[in-house]
Formats: sequence, C-alpha cells, structure tokens
Amino acid sequence: MKAIVNGRILMPDTEIRGKALLYDEKIIGVVDEAAARAQADEIMDAQGLYIAPGLVDTHIHGYQGADVSDDDPDGVRNMARGLLENGVTSFLPTTLTVDWDTLESICCSLRQLRQESEQPGFMGAQILGMHMEGPFINPSKKGAQNENYILKPDAAKVLPLADIIRVITCAPEMEGGDAFVSTLKKETDICISIGHTGASFDQAQAAFRLGVSRSTHTFNAMTPLMHRDPGVVGAALTDDSVYCELIPDTFHVNKALFPLMHRMKGDHLVLITDALRSAGMPDGEYENGGQVFVLKGIECRLLDGTIAGSVLRFNHGVKNLRDHACIPMHQAVRAASLNAAASAGVDSFKGSLTPGKDADIILMDEDCEVYKTIVRGVCKYTK
Repeated sequence: MKAIVNGRILMPDTEIRGKALLYDEKIIGVVDEAAARAQADEIMDAQGLYIAPGLVDTHIHGYQGADVSDDDPDGVRNMARGLLENGVTSFLPTTLTVDWDTLESICCSLRQLRQESEQPGFMGAQILGMHMEGPFINPSKKGAQNENYILKPDAAKVLPLADIIRVITCAPEMEGGDAFVSTLKKETDICISIGHTGASFDQAQAAFRLGVSRSTHTFNAMTPLMHRDPGVVGAALTDDSVYCELIPDTFHVNKALFPLMHRMKGDHLVLITDALRSAGMPDGEYENGGQVFVLKGIECRLLDGTIAGSVLRFNHGVKNLRDHACIPMHQAVRAASLNAAASAGVDSFKGSLTPGKDADIILMDEDCEVYKTIVRGVCKYTK
C-alpha cells in the first residue's frame, strides 16, 4: 500500500487539505495522515502540491512528431510516453479522415497497443481505445480533414471495429445518418459525437434523441449559434445530456466564452487537446492526413489558411480554463478527467480519486506544471 501526504487532494466536487491519499493499483481512499503513515509501505510527500486525478484526453491525433494516422505503433508508443509529462494518464488515440483500409489497419494496431498499455511495465499513458474522427462527415464542414476519403455513414463498416472504438465523430444529417446513429446506439457501446457537420438546430436535436451524446470540438466545424438559427452549437449547449468538447487553447474558441461554456455545461464540459504531431515541436511545416500545415505559435493552419488542430499541452488547457472561467482548480481538473471519462463511457474506472478506481494520479503546482504522473499505481514520470 502507498500513500501521498502533505498535498491538496482534488476530488470531483471539492478540495481536501490535511488528509492523505491511500492507493495501490486502485484508489483505496482519503484518510488521516497519521493513519496513512501507519498503514503505508511507501510514503510520498507532495510538498504542498495538488494531488489530482490523471487527465483523460479523448481527442488527440499526435504529439512530438508522431500521428495516429501514420499507422505506426512506435509512434503511438512515443505519444503515450510523451503525454505523461502533461499529466495525461489515459487517452483515446484519434484518427483523421484517411482511407478506410488504413483506418482498419490502425484499429488492429490499437487493439494490440491497448493490451500492451495495460501492463505495469508500459512507460506511457494507458490507451483506452480510439476516437475515430470521420470519415463519416459533411464535406461542407470538413475543416482540415481530407475530402478525398469522406464516406457516407455506414454502420456495417463500423460494427466489426466496435471493440476498439470508444468515440466516433459523424455528421448525422448526411444520407443514412439516422440509421447509422440508431444502429450504433443499439448494437454497440460506442459514444457518438456530432462534428464536422452542417446540421440544423432541429437535425441536431433529432440526432441527440437517437443517441448522439457528444459535440466534437464545439464551435469548430459545425453550424454556428445565431439568434434565429441556433445551429448545432445552440443545440449542444442547451441540451443538458450532451457532452461538449472544448479546445481550451484560447485560439480555437475565444477565452471570453470559457465562463459561458462552464456555466451552461457544468459536468458535461469536456476539455480536449485535438493536438497534432506538431504539439511539443518547433514552428514549421508538418503533414496532417496527407495535407501540409504550418505551425506558428499556437496556430496550426493548412496552406490555404484553414485552421487545423492544436499544439496544446493538456495541463496548460486546464490552467486556461481555470484562469479564464474563474473557477476553482478542482472544477477545471474535473473537465479534463471525470467529465472526459464519462463522455467516453469509462468513468466507472477512470477520471477521479474515488475508491475502487484505477490509481491514476498526478502531482502539479498552481501553474498546472506536472511533477509526477502515476498510472494504475505505478509512477511513470517525475519532473
């Protein structure tokens, strides 16, 4: 048994001081420090840092030169290792709209990598499955996705891959979209997200009734909120059951909207990075799903100026939400941990320091800089 003492423990709804966190592979509980010192075989002094649940990134394409759509297992391993320094303890490797044969191959690779990542000796964040962003999207809202590989919604293609796909982004207004959503909702546990979509407000509401439960990078690549035509944005923000992704890099969505999103969505606000291979890399030109894009500062754009993904470090996204939404640290962390886990259907064992859940723990300071990252009870990163 292990214990962390002398820290500020972040629970889903509060911050606890003067107590200790007991854990092994699973979280045991929050106890008096004296009791922890008496019971634990190993004691870690947090030295006043936050003791927080590990962050869960449910939408990330790449990191430090690697991209999931390369179909390179070593690249995903490198991503998993690099993400530890940002406090990410589990994630959904996310594909772009590439050709279907490549997507099937990536699914096969990620099945093996998921099992590998569950081993104590795996030096990286745990892979929980994958997020398939496309190819069942609307060409009119493709954003930085490659239009050459967009397909009409087809549940028959997805069903054989349902064991590895945790989240899928689609445009339900496309021909066959209703049947696609209904079939996946009925026959799988996949969480369906509306994104890269030209749906109207009414079409989005109908999709939510059929089983769509998430909004992919809300505000981006979807019909906007207008006073007489609320669009997908309006439908997602006003439906209490829908989880809304937010890229909190202050570029994809203006920071002035962070308080609004937090007030409206509460425990259904989900932080993501939507990071590309250029995350953690210097400015310059990179490739993204067969298309060239340019990184300059925090902006990633295709050569025609279209906004691509981000280079956000997840811990910095937590800080941005806390600072610009003016909320306590535990609420900002929740958006990147428990809310994220719930949006992907993994909150029964991930996302909070609740007894019985996996011991995914990070130690970080007031600026959200990460000092230690613990995955299922094993310390895998120290600053």
